[in-house]
Amino acid sequence: MTKAMPMHIEVISDVICPWCFIGKRHLDFALRELAADGLAFTVGWRPFQLNPDMPPGGIDRSTYRAAKFGSLEKSRELDAGVVSAGRMVGIDFNFPRVARTPNTLAAHRLIWLAGNTGKQGALKEAIMRAYFLDGRDIGASDVLAELAAEYGVDPALLDSDHGLDIVAAADQAVRQAGISGVPSFLMNGYMLFSGALPSDAMVVNLRRAHAVLAARANSASAA
Repeated sequence: MTKAMPMHIEVISDVICPWCFIGKRHLDFALRELAADGLAFTVGWRPFQLNPDMPPGGIDRSTYRAAKFGSLEKSRELDAGVVSAGRMVGIDFNFPRVARTPNTLAAHRLIWLAGNTGKQGALKEAIMRAYFLDGRDIGASDVLAELAAEYGVDPALLDSDHGLDIVAAADQAVRQAGISGVPSFLMNGYMLFSGALPSDAMVVNLRRAHAVLAARANSASAA
């Protein structure tokens, strides 16, 4: 089967957003189905901080969640819904192990650094697994250094400010564009949808967008 013109998907998300993790899994499923139909995509990950004003060392998760949702009971109700949705895509969320809500700028910088390694998506997954399944503090330099080494990024870069301003500016640009809900999905710069849509709905949206953008590109090249 001849593959169609490749398109680039950008996903705007945060590594401590459970629905972003679920959305990533749905995207993975959708892309496998579309690849079987000969539709080709590349995927990049853009930063979004749910808590841009979070202290560098993060805060106790129970304290944060109680303040955000009014009570720990309400927080646990919401977590239970996430756990149920996660099981549907093979994610075993383990919220009792998550002790801190981190500042995520450094984690986003690490993902940005992995942009040319071919392992950016795998690193994104590994960071979220470390947080949501293993309860690791993904704001901590030693945790990020371990993941960097595993996924082809020089851990020494994490000791510098390299890229932090770029990632912070990218986060701010998303907000200035009016995007406040994550995960959000773009194709070739065009906004497609927000939210952790089921994979079958993603397939419909991505196939339609691919057809429209391919037709537009073909028309432009023929002009």
